[in-house]
Amino acid sequence: MNKLKYRLLEKTGLKATGLKVCYDQNVVISDLSLDIKTGEITILVGANGCGKSTLLKSIARIIKPELGSVLLDGENIHKIKTKYVAQKLGLLPQGPIAPEGLSVKELVSQGRFPHQSLLRQWTEQDETAVTQAMQTARVDVFANMQVDELSGGQRQRCWIAMALAQETETILLDEPTTFLDLKIQVELMDLLADLAHKGGRTLVIVLHELNLAAAYADTLIMMKDGEITHQGAPSEVFTSENLKQVFDLDADIIIEPKTNRHICVPHYKNAASSDANEVEKTA
Repeated sequence: MNKLKYRLLEKTGLKATGLKVCYDQNVVISDLSLDIKTGEITILVGANGCGKSTLLKSIARIIKPELGSVLLDGENIHKIKTKYVAQKLGLLPQGPIAPEGLSVKELVSQGRFPHQSLLRQWTEQDETAVTQAMQTARVDVFANMQVDELSGGQRQRCWIAMALAQETETILLDEPTTFLDLKIQVELMDLLADLAHKGGRTLVIVLHELNLAAAYADTLIMMKDGEITHQGAPSEVFTSENLKQVFDLDADIIIEPKTNRHICVPHYKNAASSDANEVEKTA
């Protein structure tokens, strides 16, 4: 059994208790608690400014809360050594930018930095981890190309490969599908779903795309004004009433017959009606 698989069996998870987070005296999150389920996909949604990215950064130890704590395998994350945290928890921020001229393999190799030290330089294990990460993210064919030569979707898979090379049990992703075409968004979410459901990793993802969130979340969390308003399976949380409360969005929820997934259909006030289109066709 390799080291990663052993650690996945031993993990106890990630949770937040009683978080209060402020920006310049402004309270963004107040008394928030969250228990992340291991080996599953937890997706955070909410209107802009609701605190979902702030929550993700707090969990990732980028922001220290005023009150409360984030526990990683039962220990306060702010009291654990940085290298240990980096070996357990990976973060893909929104809109990451690679240094100019960096090759795909060089970028992915940066995921191995938490495992390096003065006494432990690059090893065959590191090389294997990088190769496997590139293969899993399907960017191995671009290994020697510069990252800035690739398309947006290809670049995003490179960053995911870097997180995979880090060999952490938990990966946090902030808006990984932003600015990508719908087909690429779906391909990327399919990859992330495989990482969780086949690879045993725990994923926490901030998304704006509501239908993607409902399709791929094991646990869907809706946030408003720095609080969790609804949490649970998409079939329970993704409702017209909740969308109205959280987003002030008038929409119907339909169930796609092949997959039983819930889909949001907004009420478009000024959209062309199907009747009008039929009149144009027969005119």
